[in-house]
Amino acid sequence: MLDERNRVLTDDGGGESEAVALVENTRSPLMQELIRQARRVAVADTPVLILGETGTGKEVLAQAVHAWSARASQPFLKLNCAAIPENLIESELFGHVAGAFTGAAKSRPGRFLAANGGTLLLDEIGDMPLAAQAKLLRVLQEGTFEPVGSDRSVKVDVRIIAATHRDLSEQVAQGRFREDLMYRLDVFPLMLPPLRERPEDILPLATRILEGIARRGGRGPWILGPGAEEALRAQTFSGNVRQLFNTLERATILKPSGRLDARFFAERPAPQPGPTASPAEATETIRPLEDVEREHLRRALRHTGGKIYGDDGAAQLLGLKPTTLQSRMKKLGVDRRKV
Repeated sequence: MLDERNRVLTDDGGGESEAVALVENTRSPLMQELIRQARRVAVADTPVLILGETGTGKEVLAQAVHAWSARASQPFLKLNCAAIPENLIESELFGHVAGAFTGAAKSRPGRFLAANGGTLLLDEIGDMPLAAQAKLLRVLQEGTFEPVGSDRSVKVDVRIIAATHRDLSEQVAQGRFREDLMYRLDVFPLMLPPLRERPEDILPLATRILEGIARRGGRGPWILGPGAEEALRAQTFSGNVRQLFNTLERATILKPSGRLDARFFAERPAPQPGPTASPAEATETIRPLEDVEREHLRRALRHTGGKIYGDDGAAQLLGLKPTTLQSRMKKLGVDRRKV
């Protein structure tokens, strides 16, 4: 279940080739060294662990590693471990046979079987339940697993790339992650630096993203004016490349084509408290309760990057069960991919 904002950052219509272009379209020494390391490990066929803050482009780098490997012509699949309910993640990974559980009317192959011969990205690996971690460890060690509800082993040849914004050592200390699995994955870690540590990459990335938006939407083209370039460089981009993309997409909505100037990229100031309204004025500005709740859910999802489940998911932030939150989102028409 791939977040739409991540998809547009990684799959610009050209799949892995576009990911390679995005990764290589950088100027900072930090990224140039990272690319050298990624190219070396790409041909080794060992597990890769990609670390970095939310929004840094971990999935982009994973696609590039796949494209540089001998498996480039084979499938590249991904699974966001934080987006799948705990009771379904084993089925998503390893598949199930008919009758394995309530609702399993027919057999279904999992991601491992679908990715056989290719690469499987396990995003947010730090949120994978312990039971699934045990089966994953076996696949890494032996290349075999049993689908849910089956006693027959299936053999696969899949290269694993794992990604997380969490500190796995801390997760191990808290009993949330298997130490043996961490060491199995942590053969060749790749640390993606945040965008604020590589400001040289802001403008090349912005240019590439604008080209991608134009290709996908049939609008544009756009160019960045000198003032716009300065305004972009002045931003902190706490949300990293994802925030850069959102900033540019917002500007292209406001201006269908042409030169984008600085006014499109000024950082939005923090809201300032206004004068206390009288009861009559307050009544005039009261919004329907559903509108207020809808916006509150969107703010929570923006804060968590669209994540619902887990310790830092929107459900916990709001004090709700994940299923309750999903029910409210459906009722109010809130799509976590578009917040």
